[in-house]
Amino acid sequence: MAEEKVFRSTRVVTPAGTRAATVHVRDGRITRVSEHADFHAGVGSIDVGDHVLMPGVVDTHVHINEPGRTEWEGFESATRAAAAGGITTVVDMPLNSLPPVTTAAGLMTKAETMDGRCSVDVGLWGGAIPDNTRGDTSVLADVLGRGALGFKCFLAPSGVDEFPCVDADDVRRALIRLHGTGAVFMVHAELPGPLDAAARAMSEESPPPDSRAYSTWLRSRPPAAEDEAVALLYRLCKEIGTPVHVVHLSSAGALETLARARDEGVPLTAETAPHYLHFTAEQVPDGATWYKCAPPIRDRGNRDRLWKALQDGLLSMVVSDHSPCTPDLKRVESGDFMAAWGGIAGLQFSFSAVWSEAHARGIGLDRVVEWMCRAPARHAGIAGRKGAIAEGMDADLVVLDPDETFVVSAPFIHHRNKLTPYEGETLRGVVRQTFLRGAPAFDRTHTIAPSGRWITRS
Repeated sequence: MAEEKVFRSTRVVTPAGTRAATVHVRDGRITRVSEHADFHAGVGSIDVGDHVLMPGVVDTHVHINEPGRTEWEGFESATRAAAAGGITTVVDMPLNSLPPVTTAAGLMTKAETMDGRCSVDVGLWGGAIPDNTRGDTSVLADVLGRGALGFKCFLAPSGVDEFPCVDADDVRRALIRLHGTGAVFMVHAELPGPLDAAARAMSEESPPPDSRAYSTWLRSRPPAAEDEAVALLYRLCKEIGTPVHVVHLSSAGALETLARARDEGVPLTAETAPHYLHFTAEQVPDGATWYKCAPPIRDRGNRDRLWKALQDGLLSMVVSDHSPCTPDLKRVESGDFMAAWGGIAGLQFSFSAVWSEAHARGIGLDRVVEWMCRAPARHAGIAGRKGAIAEGMDADLVVLDPDETFVVSAPFIHHRNKLTPYEGETLRGVVRQTFLRGAPAFDRTHTIAPSGRWITRS
C-alpha cells in the first residue's frame, strides 16, 4: 500500500517563493504543494511550525576519496556529514579514489563500493585525462553510458599521479566527443604557465619566501592562472558549443570573460565555493594549513566581487569542494603551506556558511536555495528529481531554524577528519532534520540507518 504523509510549515521555500504550505508526499515523491490549511486527519503529518521547510541542498563538488583513500574520507562519513548539513544529494568527483573514475570499470567499482552505505543520494562524475582524451575517446562515451553525470578535468597538476592534467588539445577533443550528449564538461581552471612563472620568480628570491606564510602560498597561485584559463575555455566553448563549467572559481578577474560568454550566448558557466565567500586572505594565520586550497582564498575585495557576481547571475551556484585529508598530509605540525595538501573540509557547514554571509548582506533565503539547490541540480542534469519543493520531485526536505546560530566544534563534526577552518566559527542556520524521499536521513537526537541511492543520468 502506498505510503502517504504531509509536511507542514508556515515557511516553505518553493520555486515561486516562501509561503505557508502543506507538502503532500506519496512513496517518496511530492504529489502536490497546497495551502497550509489543506490537511486531512488520518494522513501522517509532520508539522514543523515556524521552522523553514526547504529543499535538500544539492552539492555537486565533493571529494569522498573511496575506494583507496578512506583514511581521508569515505562514503559513510561524508554522506552522514552531508545529511547533518542539510545536503540530500552529493556528486562525487572522479579523482582521489583508487581507481579514479576515468573508465567504465572505475565507475562501477566506485558504485559497488558505496552501495548501501550512504545517508544521502550520490551521483558520480567521470574524469577526463590524457589516457581517454587522446586517441580513442570512446572511453568517455562508455563512462557516460554507464551512468556518469558528466566529466571533470584539470588544466594544472591535480596533486595525484593517477589523475594527470590535460592540455587545450585534450579539452578540444573531449568537447567534440561530448557535443550533443547533454553532458557538462567541468574544468579546474588554472593554467600551468602563470603558476610556473610565479614559482620561478619566488625561487630566485633571497632569502627564500617563508613557506609557513599564507602570503607565500597566495603568491604561488596568481589570479592570472585562473583568468587565462577561463579565457581559454571561453574560446574552446565558443568554437565547439559543448557546455563547459568552471569549478571553484576564486579569481574575480575572470568575471569579465564570464560576462562576455553570457552576453554572447556561449554555454560557459562557473561556480564558486563557500570558503571563497566566507573567509578572506587577510584572516588566514601563518601556519594554518587547514585553510589551504587551490585556487586559494583571496583578499576581501575579491570576495566582495564574487558576492556581487552571484547576485548578478555571473556565477550560477555555490558548492562545497569538500576535499579533506589526514592531519599529516596537512602538515599541521610544521605549518608548511607549500608542502601541505590543498583542500578544505567543509561539507557539513557549506550551507550554513553561505547563509550566514548572505544574511549579513541582506540576501534572502530564496536566493541561497537557488544557488545551492536548484542551480546545482540543473547543472548535474537531475533537476527533474532534485533541488526544489514542487510536484513530481523527490521529497528531499530540510527543517531549518534560519535564525539560530551555532559554534562549529570538533565533537559535532561528522567528517572522518575533524580538521577544518570552520572550527570555532559562529554560523547561522541550524539543520533540525533532513528527509530523503520523505524518510528521515538526519535527526539531531538519534542515528538513522543509511538509505541513499546511486543517481544516474535520466
